[in-house]
Amino acid sequence: MRLRFGTFMAPFHPPEHNPTLSLESDLELLAHMDRLGFDEAWIGEHHSAGSEIIASPELFIATAAQRTKNIRLGTGVISLPYHNPLWVAERMVLLDHLTRGRIMMGLGPGALPTDASMLGLEPPQMRPLLEEYMAIVMHLLTSEEPISYSSDRLTLNDARLHLRPYSDPLFDVAVAAVASPSGAKLAGRYGAGVLSLGATVAIGMDVLAHHWSVQEEVAAQNDQVADRAKWRLVGLMHLAESEEEARRDVKYGMEQWFRYFQNVAAFPQMAVDGGNLDEMIDFVNGGLGVVGTPDMAIAQIEALLEQSNGGFGAYLTLAHNWANPESTKKSYELLARHVMPRFQGQVDTLVNAADRARAARPTLAEKQLLAVDEATRRFEEERSAIVLR
Repeated sequence: MRLRFGTFMAPFHPPEHNPTLSLESDLELLAHMDRLGFDEAWIGEHHSAGSEIIASPELFIATAAQRTKNIRLGTGVISLPYHNPLWVAERMVLLDHLTRGRIMMGLGPGALPTDASMLGLEPPQMRPLLEEYMAIVMHLLTSEEPISYSSDRLTLNDARLHLRPYSDPLFDVAVAAVASPSGAKLAGRYGAGVLSLGATVAIGMDVLAHHWSVQEEVAAQNDQVADRAKWRLVGLMHLAESEEEARRDVKYGMEQWFRYFQNVAAFPQMAVDGGNLDEMIDFVNGGLGVVGTPDMAIAQIEALLEQSNGGFGAYLTLAHNWANPESTKKSYELLARHVMPRFQGQVDTLVNAADRARAARPTLAEKQLLAVDEATRRFEEERSAIVLR
């Protein structure tokens, strides 16, 4: 299975940075990734805490689609309990047409409690609402029959879409999963994919294979197929020519990112350790990700493939802004140039061709020299014949 590569862009920016320039930097990174041949990018939705500043992944994707040609763009994720599911389905179908089928829909319960609290939502409500609203969204996207729904938060009367999806039969759908099996369960119910955000943290690393078994079990119960090609793992990486250079690069912003999860975001599933920069780097390099070289990245992905107990479809590097924009772009370039081909069937045949040529070189080189000598001999004979005339 050809492994796809992309990014999961929350994004993360220091609150003291100019937000307009930060958003422009995110768009430039996606255009850079498109030129490098990355497969997909997922854009987050957040409304509080100051660092994750994209409030509407749909609006951001509409802008990014105008600056890119091939990369597929997904909502990573729409916090479904915050929204009317009818309008979520409408917006996604519109994006599907505007991007000519490059859209992907990622759904989740919402990551930041500070977002939910502004809507009067409590954490225990989020996953049940995700289940109820996702059922509505999937019905609207896959059926022309109307649907009605009533609760203390939402009423729908004979709701249906008047514009059908551009993609045939439907664009990719994925559900976020960190530690609990709820995302994998929903993915199995609808034959959707899983966005395993937990690949970035220890608790998630431990449940990767469990998530897949849950998805397979629920898929079988619902006459669906659990497709490993739709399983996406999100990981932590910053690459440079050497590990020393990579460690210097992340002085730019790694501490801010760690402090955000340690002290600001009330999202304990993303718990990270480290009191200083060296400890933070060692925490990442302790098995969760890579601050280092392309060879280290290859080893990390190979370990994830083994840990998944059967493989997955895409590796997404988390857009974390640990390094300045120039070094960040270089990291993605190194990933595209040295890591991606190793998992996409583009290297083995070239290496084998080089090996065959190397093995044959002594014999072929000798034949080449003999051919030159023969050509020279014939030339001299022809020239001598002309002089004799």
